[in-house]
Amino acid sequence: MRKTIYAKMAALPVGLCALAFAVTSCGSSEYKKFADNEGKQVASILRENDCLACHSENAPLPFYGNLPLIGPVVQADMKEAVHYVDLTAMVEALENGQPVSEVDLAKVENTALSGSMPPAKYSHMPMHWGTSLDDNEKAVIISWAKNVRKDRFTTETVAEEFKNEPLQPLMKSLPTDPAKVELGFALYHDTRLSADNTISCATCHGLNTGGVDRKQYSEGINGQFGGVNAPTVYNAALNFVQFWDGRAADLKEQAAGPPLNPVEMGCTSFDQICEALAQDKDFTKKFTEVYPEGYSQSTITDAIAEFEKTLLTPSRFDKYLMGDKNALTAEELEGYQLFKDNKCATCHVGVNVGGQSYEFMGIKNSYFDYRNTGLTDGDNGRYAVTKKESDRHKFKTPTLRNVMLTYPYMHDGTVASVEDAIRIMHEFQIGKEINDVEVEKIVVFLRTLNGEYNGKMLQ
Repeated sequence: MRKTIYAKMAALPVGLCALAFAVTSCGSSEYKKFADNEGKQVASILRENDCLACHSENAPLPFYGNLPLIGPVVQADMKEAVHYVDLTAMVEALENGQPVSEVDLAKVENTALSGSMPPAKYSHMPMHWGTSLDDNEKAVIISWAKNVRKDRFTTETVAEEFKNEPLQPLMKSLPTDPAKVELGFALYHDTRLSADNTISCATCHGLNTGGVDRKQYSEGINGQFGGVNAPTVYNAALNFVQFWDGRAADLKEQAAGPPLNPVEMGCTSFDQICEALAQDKDFTKKFTEVYPEGYSQSTITDAIAEFEKTLLTPSRFDKYLMGDKNALTAEELEGYQLFKDNKCATCHVGVNVGGQSYEFMGIKNSYFDYRNTGLTDGDNGRYAVTKKESDRHKFKTPTLRNVMLTYPYMHDGTVASVEDAIRIMHEFQIGKEINDVEVEKIVVFLRTLNGEYNGKMLQ
């Protein structure tokens, strides 16, 4: 019999107790039918335990969700659940043999390891009896996560003992064309990509300042300011999309944005840029040797993207994951363990320690009420692209590589210190107050993510 679970409740009025006991729930072993397919087993477990009753945007509201007193609590808890993770796409992917998100994998694995679902305040209620993962179900999920991570998300540089870590070391390099990289480096620093010849890519994404400009908002032509904080260009090639709102699929598409943005570089078209570059005979000769078709939006952005693929910054933490046990101190390892224990490594996962998902800002409490400065267009996040209300305030997670160097923090650039950023993330994303000792230990770990570029430590 299929397990029955309704939405989470904060309290159960006495008048509903009889109803609760009437709603029976018993275990299920349906997943065992898929003994030869761990992915389908996991999908079956998530469905049979009715995880999608809360963790799905399209989950129907249970009948008591409209009752006085308890209804608003049910609705709020369902909203919080789907803000944390919507499992719909993951379950469908598993059922159809398709790849799953590295972040979704980490979140489901964390739940199995911690036994945190359903929350304790519901687990003793009769209508939730039998809905917690049993030991066998947990074992299936943990085994599946380990195998998928090993097959899809580990890098060739990782030591055998760390293949199941949620964070992975950088690869040695990404495939590039050296001739295109050289052109891209020049174009990245070329102010002729802006309308008034004052702004280059490097103006807002300085290679000597952690790949950012360390301003709340970057300044474009005519003293205009953008509406979100400039993310780092270092390791950006490893992001699953580009920009906070994910409006660019890759580095090439991203490179086409700022030159035509009236607030940033202010050109009216790439024809204007091509004409300016064509005046430089020496550079044009070099360019056409690599791109015989000449200047265009496609060739210019391709060269810039090719250069940006080289901006990988190996760190001491990478050396540790590659097997050098002396690369990190005991204190740094303690900070890393806190990073994992506090669920930081469910969103900030993988090779780039982030950049693999959109996350809702303010799962546990309203970040924007806390900020108390009113909403801006930049606060819309992914909604700006999709126009789906459920995507409002969702942002691509930033990489934490070199995070000590990329201040100020958050999409709005309002947080000056990494310590405050850690406290805010714990309060608004995890719902936990973290003490100063734990904050400092996590900071000690984050310093190990400072990397090298061209053999020199970034400053």
